[in-house]
Amino acid sequence: MQAVFIFLHIAACLALIFIVLLQKGKGAGMGAAFGGSSQTVFGSSGATSLLHKVTTFVAIIFMVTSLGLTLFFGQGKTTSVMEGVEQTGTPPAAQTGEAPSAPAAEGQSK
Repeated sequence: MQAVFIFLHIAACLALIFIVLLQKGKGAGMGAAFGGSSQTVFGSSGATSLLHKVTTFVAIIFMVTSLGLTLFFGQGKTTSVMEGVEQTGTPPAAQTGEAPSAPAAEGQSK
């Protein structure tokens, strides 16, 4: 199952790179630099193209496979850096849940 997710993830990566490089930018062309562009940078740009829809679909596949791989490889053996280290001394009273005792007042009278 992990191999399938890895294959899908790599395929989605390559497809996403290829599809994004095929698309034309919003301000493409020298006419846009001199004010001769009819495309709008902000606002509605018309109907979405097929490449835009495919890019969205492949991006969703990329995110799902990323999450799937995180779940697969994140459930490995849990270890601690403190494994094998012996604890020395007695823990403080605050860590054991006991209330600290007040020292007895000697020779105090009213």
